Amino acid sequence: MARTKDPAVRSLLLDRAARMLRMRQPVTLRTLVAGTGVSTMAVYTYFGGMDGLWKALRQEGFVRLAAKLTAVKMSVDPVRDLAALGAAYLANALESPDLYCVMFDAGFDLEDTDAADETLHCLVRAIDRAKTGGRFRDEVDAPELATQSWTIGHGLASLVATGPLPHQALAHGVPLLTALFTSAGDEPDRCRRSVEHGWGRLGDPLEPL
Repeated sequence: MARTKDPAVRSLLLDRAARMLRMRQPVTLRTLVAGTGVSTMAVYTYFGGMDGLWKALRQEGFVRLAAKLTAVKMSVDPVRDLAALGAAYLANALESPDLYCVMFDAGFDLEDTDAADETLHCLVRAIDRAKTGGRFRDEVDAPELATQSWTIGHGLASLVATGPLPHQALAHGVPLLTALFTSAGDEPDRCRRSVEHGWGRLGDPLEPL
């Protein structure tokens, strides 16, 4: 009878591998499991070996991000929803900074590239809703605006979750996104209110994620 796989062991190995990579420690079968109480065989049981672990490692970052984005409840305000998706992106990076470093490392293959693409598609759908609702101009290129929005989130995540800036710097997302969405046609005051609502308490040190 095949043994039931424990998701906690799989997560343990992935999180440990990501942390070791960020700390530039050598990752081998033995160093990966050292001190964990898990045998080297677990790497084969859960990933089929080290090659499988590398693929699963990058994929796991997008799996966790997808879960965060899916948890964002859409509202009648698409601009608010765009900011909320950005806040979820940041929350994911803050909660899993080691995996975040690996997610965009093209040196590792992805098991499912569609999962990575879905990150951008979530933003595109919200932008299309904003165009339909008259918040953004009809001629706005949704994929291009989504990429610009993602760039803002990625920059903040890189500088805060895995970089030198303090948590409070996340508050810069509000004026940055407001300026971007205003350039797409939204009314400035209304846009800022929507972005502030969606961004929530990001950047407030009294409200950790």
